[in-house]
Amino acid sequence: MPAPSAPAAGSVAPEHGLPGHLVDFVAALRRHGVAVGPGESVDAAQVLGALDLLQRDHLREGLAAALLRRSGQRDTFDALFDLWFPPALGAGASEVDVPRVDDGEAGGGQGPVDVDALREVLADLLRDGDEETLRELARAAVDAIGNSGAAGQGVRGQTAKPNWSAYQALNALSPDTLLARILDGLGQEDDTDFVSEVRRREIRDRIARFRDMIRDEVRRRTAEQRGREQVAKSTTPMQTDQVSFLTANAAQLAELRRTVHPLARRLASRLSTRRRRANRGQLDLRRTLRRSMSTGGVPMDPAYKVRRPGRPELVILCDVSGSVAGFSHFTLLLVQALREQFSKVRVFAFVERADEVTHLFEPGAELSGVMQRVLREARLTAFDGHSDYGSAFGDFVEQYAEALTPKASLLVLGDGRTNYRDPNLRALRMMTGRVRHAHWLNPESQRMWGSGDSAARTYAEVLPMHECRTAAQLADVVEALLPV
Repeated sequence: MPAPSAPAAGSVAPEHGLPGHLVDFVAALRRHGVAVGPGESVDAAQVLGALDLLQRDHLREGLAAALLRRSGQRDTFDALFDLWFPPALGAGASEVDVPRVDDGEAGGGQGPVDVDALREVLADLLRDGDEETLRELARAAVDAIGNSGAAGQGVRGQTAKPNWSAYQALNALSPDTLLARILDGLGQEDDTDFVSEVRRREIRDRIARFRDMIRDEVRRRTAEQRGREQVAKSTTPMQTDQVSFLTANAAQLAELRRTVHPLARRLASRLSTRRRRANRGQLDLRRTLRRSMSTGGVPMDPAYKVRRPGRPELVILCDVSGSVAGFSHFTLLLVQALREQFSKVRVFAFVERADEVTHLFEPGAELSGVMQRVLREARLTAFDGHSDYGSAFGDFVEQYAEALTPKASLLVLGDGRTNYRDPNLRALRMMTGRVRHAHWLNPESQRMWGSGDSAARTYAEVLPMHECRTAAQLADVVEALLPV
């Protein structure tokens, strides 16, 4: 790793040296949802004492092993590690010379950056695949062409502070446009289609990594100027279980779906622990007195009533319209993974009408693309295709009331936005009155309940409503509702 240069003017040295710096790093992890206890902090301090600080890859892996205890935390850890343990300070030291145009001035003054020549250097490095030199080029390019505020005057004639811009650097270099040129230099006449495709994908991966290097360098320089904490707030990726269902993109939803089975295993383990702790029932006075006869009437060996918990039936009524479908899909996958905790599970979907889709979630059923099958095969719409909770509840009571029994628990999934239509509280009260338990899981923030066309607060007067914006909140709610 190149030796770091002197700290930038805006950087602040830790008040308590390296231990204080580690404490700040641990505090940043906690602020971003990574649970780090005193034991993990002590282990991390031992890692710092055992490893060379200049070997960043070793240090990164050592601290990750000491501090992380759950999957899904690594992206957050890596982003914060790069801010608290940067690869360089200031402009850093680089062996890559940025080509510049000769401006003809005496005294060896440097002219503007020769972008075309710099693109040639970039193309050669992408062709060779030299990762370390590519990283140095990214650092030099950001310093040379990613600084949109270095020139000019600031307030009261002072030089304006740099405004580091990844967009400006990448727009000037346009690495994606170099793909054809690099492939022409690599290609052979006798290459098969397979070899050509492999080369194409390899170069695309290198270009993508270079773009990430530019963004990481801009993030580091901005953190030196504005402070690590401020940059961390806006650029640190959220943990998967902290991503809101309603704002998650396709990649985040796919990652959420991959966390279903690990989450289900954790919930099942917690439930098993709760059952062991609740194994004893109420005191059985008759059996206790009978046992005490052998000890002169002293109850030395209390007897307890044996608990015989039964597995309840579960009825799920879920809104599958619009952005709520992502939340409903994740919740149904979680219930599918936990279905052994219930004697029977029936699933009903609705938009304007309600229809049973239990067969799509049977054990062994293919769950990839299941929501598309629900929308395609189930009869859910009647008029304009917008959510109509009141009509769906009435339809459910009319067609599927037999699913609601005193042994069943009802779970309603949806945001409660009725498009200003009749909420049909009468049907909902009828549904909740026929079951043992009833709960509503709402993916919207509680502060949004009752706003606009939301009837959430009205529905919350009929049955308990729980905010479930993220997978973490959903796991807590489901754990509390699981039968013991």
